[in-house]
Amino acid sequence: MAKRGGYPGGMGMPGNMNNLMKQAQRMQRQMEEQQKALEEASFTAKSGGGAVEVTVTGKKEVTAIKLSPEAVDPDDVEMLEDLILAAINEAMKQADEASNAAMSKMTGGLGGFPF
Repeated sequence: MAKRGGYPGGMGMPGNMNNLMKQAQRMQRQMEEQQKALEEASFTAKSGGGAVEVTVTGKKEVTAIKLSPEAVDPDDVEMLEDLILAAINEAMKQADEASNAAMSKMTGGLGGFPF
């Protein structure tokens, strides 16, 4: 009598499913390592021709702001505020782009999952 259903070789998980699980675990470890590396990375951006320089981490925490003396004009504080915002936004953009590039590399450009 022929056997129906089930997996060849008994009750265990089929070889392909085992390999798939191992690949998923390996990918998860790689993603965790990549995330940690991104969080520890620094991204620096300048604005106003280098008058303002801002550094952020991959966690999007501002770690440094450097101002050149020429950027500090007591009669034009609004311009300094704008330069700081521009530098922060650019540094955050760099962090996002690095994160997206790393994720794309890990997923092979698959994008999101439909579930």
